[in-house]
Amino acid sequence: MAVLEYVDVDRLFVEVTDTVTYQSSNRKRIERLPQIFWKNGGPWREANSWAFERATEETAKPKTIIGNIERLLVYANFLECQQLHWFYFPTRRADRCLVRYRGHLIGLRDSGYMAPSVASSNMRTAIMLYRWVRSNGMLDADYPLWRDKQVYIKYFDAIGFERTLLRITTDLSIPNRKPPGLRLEDGLLPISPADREIVLQHAKQNTSEELYRMLAIGFFSGLRLGSICDLKVQTLKNASPDSKTPDLYLLNIGPGARPRVHTKFGVTGQAWIPKALLEDLLDYSCSLRRSKRQSLAAPEDKDLLFLTRSGKPYCERGSGKSVPVNEEMSRFRKSGANAGIKALKKFHFHQTRCTFATELATIALRSGDALNAIAIVKEALLHVHERTSLGYIKFVEQTPTKSAAANDYMKAFSGSLNHD
Repeated sequence: MAVLEYVDVDRLFVEVTDTVTYQSSNRKRIERLPQIFWKNGGPWREANSWAFERATEETAKPKTIIGNIERLLVYANFLECQQLHWFYFPTRRADRCLVRYRGHLIGLRDSGYMAPSVASSNMRTAIMLYRWVRSNGMLDADYPLWRDKQVYIKYFDAIGFERTLLRITTDLSIPNRKPPGLRLEDGLLPISPADREIVLQHAKQNTSEELYRMLAIGFFSGLRLGSICDLKVQTLKNASPDSKTPDLYLLNIGPGARPRVHTKFGVTGQAWIPKALLEDLLDYSCSLRRSKRQSLAAPEDKDLLFLTRSGKPYCERGSGKSVPVNEEMSRFRKSGANAGIKALKKFHFHQTRCTFATELATIALRSGDALNAIAIVKEALLHVHERTSLGYIKFVEQTPTKSAAANDYMKAFSGSLNHD
């Protein structure tokens, strides 16, 4: 399998005389540049050069470059599994590497193993790489990569006039066809309060103390995994009680908080946390278990609430992804399946946030109108746009209607059976 490595690049001046010498420069150092290596140890030079050029010219944000290379890693693994070269484009269209990759992604999407948006972005990133490779003369311009086609998109500008936008796409692109029905953030659905208690109880008995507390924070505060992994002990100590609810505390998070805590889109705000959970986390921060991990941590990581056994952060800096958590969640799902817990069969960490948000929206709707509920959900979950919060409100409002319809159908269906 191909692997992804991160390297720090010092940009030096090269002077060639009788010998080759390198001189320091004042050019900015590139940190954590993603690079792909094949299973034989050799680099994928074209993909790595694309990442390097974008980083040096600052045509994309570091997070965007990492995301692109991570998606290309999926393509690299596909090529190695199929024993194909990335430049294999024979006359027969069905045998070309990109065409076969497209079919592979569509198969994963249709079988439910890959979200439609992920399949679309994976294919789009591969096409982006080939466009760059061909524009830099690394691939013959006559190679039959794909057929370009023009798409006209109509829209209305801010004044109200209809405009037409011309877009160039390819016959290999995969449309992002979202499934029908209302979907919440990341396309996931919440679990019931009863299932939440079952999941937490199973986590307490079958996972690490760290993952159990992370799940609890997700369920009762709605924080994303990236924010949870970046929580500082001082963040907990700085928590302030809510003026109207004595058993509720507020955590300052975001780039504007001190200390800073990672949030998606760099939103600064206050997250809610129950007093009992806050006290449990403060007790954990002083425990012998965490102290041992803290002693192994780098100076800049010692204030992190959650550290791995080796004293490392659970998430990469500025990232919302956590390999250690993903691995433990995989084992957690398997143990839940073996225990016959249906809620854990396809459980994802982000469902903790969905569950918190829907419970909050339900309570807010009982206490006031929809506009007030939207404002409460937006504030508690640090949403950038009201439409994200509105999705939870609509979901909660539709649930009773669906339940009533299902009950009426079952009554009618049972009656017809009894009549027969």
